[in-house]
Amino acid sequence: MNDFFDKCFKTLKYYDVITRVNIRKARFKISPVSLIQPVFVVGCSRAGTTLVYKTFSESKELGSLQKETHHFWAGLHPPEERSWSGHEIPITAASDFDRVEASRLFYSATGRRRIVDKNNQNGLSIPYLHALFPDAHFVFIKRSPGDNIDSLINGWGKADEFGGWSSALPAEVSIDKGAYKEWCFFLAEGWRKYCQSSIEEVCAFQYESMNRAILGARELIPTEQWHEVSYEALLASPVDEFRRLFEGCKLQFDSQIEQHCAEVLGKPYNTFSAIGVNKWMGGVNKARVEKALETLGPVSTALGY
Repeated sequence: MNDFFDKCFKTLKYYDVITRVNIRKARFKISPVSLIQPVFVVGCSRAGTTLVYKTFSESKELGSLQKETHHFWAGLHPPEERSWSGHEIPITAASDFDRVEASRLFYSATGRRRIVDKNNQNGLSIPYLHALFPDAHFVFIKRSPGDNIDSLINGWGKADEFGGWSSALPAEVSIDKGAYKEWCFFLAEGWRKYCQSSIEEVCAFQYESMNRAILGARELIPTEQWHEVSYEALLASPVDEFRRLFEGCKLQFDSQIEQHCAEVLGKPYNTFSAIGVNKWMGGVNKARVEKALETLGPVSTALGY
């Protein structure tokens, strides 16, 4: 009997949500609104962006889709229209139409004009996002190259989860002599040169490309709208670091959020192993990571590692 009532409750809740979304869609057609001070979480894939995104999604002041949005942004500007040069959306593509469509999506789904968004390609398109929403806040999470590359290598074995678009690529992917036949995470400019490379070379390329794009875009964003944190600092002091980030984004850091942050390291958000620092040194990818690190000195220094 309890199962019956549980199913009824879930069904009613589902249709209540659908009804509210449809009402907001209709309202938007009559009186469109624009997002204000959206928060974009950016960083290299496997750097801890999901941890930050999910924590910001706990804020009552922000609307969140609770999922990545690469399909939406790529739908506005498909990479195939740029000959698959990469997932970067150029600043010249920013338009009123894009602003309206983004506002429609988030407002209809969440009922909020202030939202948080994250996907593993947005870091390449910060100038575009800033052109759409000049008052946007950007939260950049960085991670040490050793651990980040180790996690990227592990993620490349999950193409269905991290590269569902890869089958459409106009190039044969044969990483590690065919061990990986589908591209994962994101395409940065120059990706074709790595289609026959080793997995550590590909992951080093991705780490460097994404972080250089983000560091370059940082110069375009007003200081008060740019917020950085390292994965290592979050692990050492999650409450203090998240308080700093929330307050920087002009969000309340109330007792409920504080409690969430105090417990957040116990919540596994898409992790492959126990949370920690310098895990790569004792992992199966150690030799590969060491080879990758030989090429990453300049970007590591620029990131503060």
